[in-house]
Amino acid sequence: ICGGLTNSFEIFFTPEDSHVYVMYHGTSKQTAVEIQRHGFTPSTDGMLGAGVYVSRDIRKAIKYPIGADDSDRMVLKVKVNVGKVKIINKQGHDRQYDWHAHGYDTAWVPPGVGMVNSNQQENCVYDPKRIKVMALLKVAILKKYVILNYSHKSLDGSFHFPRRLTLEI
Repeated sequence: ICGGLTNSFEIFFTPEDSHVYVMYHGTSKQTAVEIQRHGFTPSTDGMLGAGVYVSRDIRKAIKYPIGADDSDRMVLKVKVNVGKVKIINKQGHDRQYDWHAHGYDTAWVPPGVGMVNSNQQENCVYDPKRIKVMALLKVAILKKYVILNYSHKSLDGSFHFPRRLTLEI
């Protein structure tokens, strides 16, 4: 396991246009190997329409695929050039599904806006060529080392940030 984990503060801030970020994509072992060999195949629909769904929050990626045993889950650590970013901060947003048709490359849902069951942030990248796989990580191993509760939103709406993050992946 090599490379550094994304700065945990970063998951709460709006991704800046034209920046490259480390993100994560949770999937099954078999699909992870296919993605590594052939690249991502964008979904045709979803909460933000067509694209590849990734998150800067590894805690979100660890949960996928939902219902799978940890022994069959993998997290792909990826680099994403986000291009032009559209913030989608509420269900029913007028650009929720057609952001790409209006010149955006990535749609971003901030954490805590109620669009995602986990209340964690989400990104949808329209063009899979903007995503480069860096590493395949086993969830069963990650869970032993990742501090899964390293930040949270409190009842008063404020965010509590970690003092440090102790994982190198």
